Amino acid sequence: MHPATLSPAPAAGGDADAGSEPGSGLIGIDDVQKALNRSRASVYRYTNTDPRQLNPPFNPRRLNPEYRSDQKDPLLFHPHEVARFARDVLRIKEVTVEVLNSPSTATQQLLSAILAELQTINRRLDHLDPPSREPRPEDTLRPTGNGLRFDQQNRPAA
Repeated sequence: MHPATLSPAPAAGGDADAGSEPGSGLIGIDDVQKALNRSRASVYRYTNTDPRQLNPPFNPRRLNPEYRSDQKDPLLFHPHEVARFARDVLRIKEVTVEVLNSPSTATQQLLSAILAELQTINRRLDHLDPPSREPRPEDTLRPTGNGLRFDQQNRPAA
């Protein structure tokens, strides 16, 4: 028996036939078939699916796909689930899971920019000298010896 290598390679487009979901790290039927060196029909037989139930409960003797929101969604698998199935059920001794970094998406770039801006703000606030700053009437927190305290004067009566 040959060793199974699982590499969730990100797909270039959003095509469901490409075998994996872009940026998700999940792998499709084609990739599972190649990794396990089994026929497509065998992979479908191993898979924990039920025509009456969209997301059946975990079954340790079956290959469990990720959550689907529609019956028409393609079956996608987490690489660790495929590795567990190969080790525990198929008794493949050498199973390797390679996690590749996905290309940077617009969301990741935006989050990185926000993080950089927050770090800049944090550094500027750290360098701000609190006593030189004049308190404003709308300030509701006052520094105390053990942290910040809510200023009761600016709060309406309950």
